[in-house]
Order: sequence, then C-alpha cells, then structure tokens
Amino acid sequence: MSQSNRRPGQPQEAPLDPFKRAVAASVRAIAGERELEVSFSKDKPALSGSHARLPEPSKKPTAEALRVTRGLGDSMALRRACHDIRLHSRLAPQGGQARAIFDAVEQARVEAIGARSMQGVSDNLAAMLEDKFARANLADITNREDAPLEEAVALLVREKLTGRPTPSSGARVLELWRDWIEEKAGSNLEELLPHINNQNAFARAVRDLLGSMDMGEELDEEQAQESEEEAEPPQGEDSSEEGGEDEAEGERSQAEEADASADEDEAGESDAAATTAEEVTEQEDLDAETPGEARRPESLFDQATHQMDYRVFTTEFDEVVGAEELCDEEELDRLRAFLDKQLANLQGVVGRLANRLQRRLMAQQNRSWEFDQEEGVLDTARLPRLIIDPMQPLSFKQERDTNFRDTVVTLLIDNSGSMRGRPISVAATCADILARTLERCGVRVELLGFTTRAWKGGQSREKWLKEGKPPSPGRLNDLRHIIYKSADAPWRRSRRNLGLMMREGLLKENIDGEALLWAHHRLIARPEQRKILMMISDGAPVDDSTLSVNPGNYLERHLRGVIELIETRSPVELLAIGIGHDVTRYYRRAVTIVDAEELAGAMTEQLAALFAEEGPRRGGEVHRRLRRAG
Repeated sequence: MSQSNRRPGQPQEAPLDPFKRAVAASVRAIAGERELEVSFSKDKPALSGSHARLPEPSKKPTAEALRVTRGLGDSMALRRACHDIRLHSRLAPQGGQARAIFDAVEQARVEAIGARSMQGVSDNLAAMLEDKFARANLADITNREDAPLEEAVALLVREKLTGRPTPSSGARVLELWRDWIEEKAGSNLEELLPHINNQNAFARAVRDLLGSMDMGEELDEEQAQESEEEAEPPQGEDSSEEGGEDEAEGERSQAEEADASADEDEAGESDAAATTAEEVTEQEDLDAETPGEARRPESLFDQATHQMDYRVFTTEFDEVVGAEELCDEEELDRLRAFLDKQLANLQGVVGRLANRLQRRLMAQQNRSWEFDQEEGVLDTARLPRLIIDPMQPLSFKQERDTNFRDTVVTLLIDNSGSMRGRPISVAATCADILARTLERCGVRVELLGFTTRAWKGGQSREKWLKEGKPPSPGRLNDLRHIIYKSADAPWRRSRRNLGLMMREGLLKENIDGEALLWAHHRLIARPEQRKILMMISDGAPVDDSTLSVNPGNYLERHLRGVIELIETRSPVELLAIGIGHDVTRYYRRAVTIVDAEELAGAMTEQLAALFAEEGPRRGGEVHRRLRRAG
C-alpha cells in the first residue's frame, strides 16, 4: 500500500510485505489448500503439517535471492499437492543409502511435475537448486567418494523428467557419477517418465532402479509387505495415471474427514476452554508417520483431564512434527556426526552400561520360574526340607513364559533452553544407545522431545494481543512436540534424528504437563500389555508468556495434576530423572542426578529395576477397575 493511500493511524507497510503476500498466495494456490499457513522466519525452511515456513528475506534482497525464496515455496507447495506421505513410507527401502536415493528422487518427481507445467515455477526451482548446491560447496569436489550419490541420481532423474540442464553448482556431482549410474540403471531411468503423475508406479520403478544399482539387499525386508500390496486389486497401475493420484487424494480426504468428525464429537463432550494437548494433534500425528495409533473413545482418564483448572488460549499454532521435517537430511547427518564426535568417550561408558542392562534383561527372560509345582524340574534348593521332614513332598519348578517382550518404553526428553550444552548431548546419546539396547531385547522404544516453537509466546501471544488481551488466557505459547523415533520405527532408520537436538535455536521453553499428556496419549494407544514412560528433565515447567498473565504456579500445578492422574488412574508406569533438579517432589518414582554424566547409569538402573518387577504397578489395577465401573 503506498504512503498516499494509507489511512490516518494505519501502520506503514514494510517494503517486502507485498512480496510475502504474493509468495504465500502462490504457495496456497499450487498446493490447492486455502488454509495452508505460510510464514517467514529466520529458522530453517520447513514444511510441517499445514504450515510452510520460508526464509525471511533480507532488507535489501537481490533478485536472485527472491527467486530462491519463490523456489522454496514452490517446492513445498508441490510436495503438499503431489506427495502421499503414507504411500512413500510404505514403499521406502530400509537401507540407509537406498532410502536416501528413494527420498531424493521422489522430491525430484514432485518438483518436475510443476516444472513441466509452469515455466515460472521451473525457473524458480532452478534458482533454488543452484543456491542449494552452491551453499553445500559441491562444485569443488574432485573425488567420487565425496560426491553424494543420492544427489547425483536425483539430478539425473530431474534431467530425464524436465529436459532442463543440471544447475552449474551441482554439475560436478553428476559428472562424477553419471557414467556409473547410466551403466547400471540407464534403462530404468527411461521407465520413470511415463509414471511421473502416479506416485505408486513411480516408487516401484525407483525400487527397480535401486535393484539395478546393486542395492537389492536393502529392499529385501520390504518384499513381504510389497507382495501383500500387490495381491490387492490394482488401483492405479492399470487405470489412468491421474486416477491413481485421485485415489490417493481420496484416501487422504477420508482420513481427514474421519479425524475432523472425531474431533467435533470430542469437542461436544468437553469444555473448549479445557483443551489439552491430546486433542491438538490428530492430523499432525498422522503426517508424522506414526503407525499403531488409533483414536480412543472418551475415557475416565480423559474426563479427569478436562476437569483440571487449566486452559489453553489457542491450539492453532501447536505442532507435532517428525525430527526429519525440521531440517534437511544433510544437516541431520552433520548434526549426528557432531554429536558422535563430541561424545566419543561417553559412548563407551554408556555402551558398557547398556550391555549390562541387556544381560540382566536377557537373563530375566531365560530364568523366570514358578516354584512349588507338582511337576516339572526338581527344585534342588528345597531338598533340605525333606531332611527336616521326610513327609514333605518333592518340590518342582517350571520355567514360565514372561510378558517381558510385550513391552513398550517411551523416553520423553526435555528440549528446553536450560538443557543446552552438555545435558542435551548426554541425553541424546543415552537415549540413542538405550533404544538400540532395548530393541535387541525385543522391547519397542519411542523417543520424543518437547519444547515451544518460539520464545515469549510466539503466534499465540500475538493473537491474544490482537483480541484485546482477554483475562486468564491460560497457556499462551505455541507447542512443539517432536517425534525422534516412533515405537514401530527401527532404530537404524531413526538414529540420525537425535542429532537434531544439537541444532542451534531448537531448544526454547518447556510446558511439561501437556508434553506428558501427549506422550501418555500415544503410549496408551499402543497394543503392548506393559507401557513405561520415562521423563528426562532439568527443571520445572517454564514459559514466560504463560506465567506473565497467569498465577506463578499455573504450569507447575497442571504438571502435578497430570502426574497424579497417570500414577493413579493409568496402566502406564511413570518414572522421571531430574538433571540438577529435584523431581522427587513431583513424581513417586524418580531419581535426581547432580551431573549429566550420571544420566546413563540412572537410566539403566531405573529401567532394570522396573523390568525386575512382576508387572505393572497398582495404578494399572486402579485404572482397570475405574474403566469397568465406567
């Protein structure tokens, strides 16, 4: 809006605001979603759920920088419009190199769809890719070993699909690999173009390409599942390519409608002012690729959480996001390498403790006995009773089946700013090694983190200010709940995600009560008989924005209420480890350590003690009685 057209009292528009509006409108139009939220921030560009975050332009951006921003927006919009995350996850290979190529080629596919139909989009994407490879300094690579194969394959696929030349900053990468790729899989590359609009058929063609590149062994573990899918009636391969896309879109729409209807039913039964984190993230949980979660009917536990004196001003800006969605694969690899290098010495100590835990757990599995049986193996430890009283019968013992393997463990890690430095590094390493150890023992493990999206309230506070600062708003910040590893994901797929904790700017504030409810909600929906939730934190909940307009103990009071509910009304076994902070005043089962270096020992000892018990504690029995009474 020009200065001459501005009404008296109306704030002056920033010079780049028209550009931002145009980019946002373009992103929503290409994505086909009017409600897609587009924001500009200094944080890493990312697409998470229904929110696209683009880089904040500099005050005096060059024309090339503006084209890069447009290209990032077009890329995100095309992924939103042309990519089915569930189908991608189902067909993705498990091998690290094969998965990287599969992901990169799929991104090349969705971008090629836009580049083929819109010249402007094609130019924007070319500028984005030029900038991407220039920032990675790939133009100076001289050895093939240093050139990422996945980028080379994606660039070659892009050439085949769009006919555009490779960006100059990435040409060296492709030059080093081109002959090898074309020799191995030249014919497979030609088979991709006919399936560009059919993700299902395209993905299967990419799997064939990977097999030609001698990566077939990385696909073997998916063959059984793929065979089951192929046994189903064909949906998109024998029909038109557009039909396959329509069907995938229809499935997504049905899932979204089902979630929306369930949310409406739940909202009708509870007060909107008592919204909890459980009700916030149904669709985002699906986008985060977390199988095994089904929507539960309203339970007595849920009713009790609604009755708490706790409000949430808005859940509009909250997010549940997979770690891989918050930064690109290259940065995740770099952060993971940094974490490994920083804690090379600690890994040996944690590894020894983890091995000790594994030996104890495996021994418990193999030596679980029932005594004083009428038949079985003779119990020699009770033979002295015959000497004392010859009339005593012989005593036998029988090895019993344990429910040890039917267990799931969730590690919920505080990702607040006070954990920055050594504490978060140690927590990430311990979680990583314990997850691997428990997986070896047949125990499923989920790794979660919690923080906020912004300091000082973020968009929630801005909305509160715009609405005239209504009194007693309740929680007044944007939640960010992070899935580092879902319970059904193998450790090897999720290992690098923990490097995200090393990312500068991730760790902000912590709202523990809602994070516990979120982790509990995910855990209670699991099919395993035994469920264990371990909280790792270094302090009480703190959020300056919320506490500035509510009582000083507002978040702490809610945390205590949530803990009491879980400990008395839920079958989930809850324990906590406080780093430099006394958590025993909150949790019944808790331990406080002074130094982060003690975390590995505390985690292994607490888990070993839990597994040594017969089964879920009394809280689970209380929960079952209440459920029957309801």
